[in-house]
Amino acid sequence: MENHRKPVATFMLTRKFRLRLAAVLLLCWALPCYAHAILLSATPAVNQVIKGPDIEVKLRFNSRIDVKRCRLLLLAPDGKLRSLAIDDSSGADTLISHATGLAKGSHMLRWQVLASDGHISRGEVPFRVE
Repeated sequence: MENHRKPVATFMLTRKFRLRLAAVLLLCWALPCYAHAILLSATPAVNQVIKGPDIEVKLRFNSRIDVKRCRLLLLAPDGKLRSLAIDDSSGADTLISHATGLAKGSHMLRWQVLASDGHISRGEVPFRVE
């Protein structure tokens, strides 16, 4: 009877290969978990001075977002916070809304989006109405 055992070096190489392959596959699976929606552009832009009292709000992100689960809030100079309705014309990566009757002064647009990867992102866009 012959002994058909693999040499130790071949076994170790195979084991190392399997461990590396498992690590690469795990890393490939885990990387998307850290993705969030990042704001690419905003109208009004950060710290922009605009003419009011009515403006269009447009936020574009680097990934698809669940528009139905997103929120836009506007903080007025007097400290009052109001919700802005998101237009149905918003795209897969864009939120569109309109703000009317804005008073002069500093405003803060607060946004919250749910990215297609399931992560929530939040941010603020300060701007001024003259």
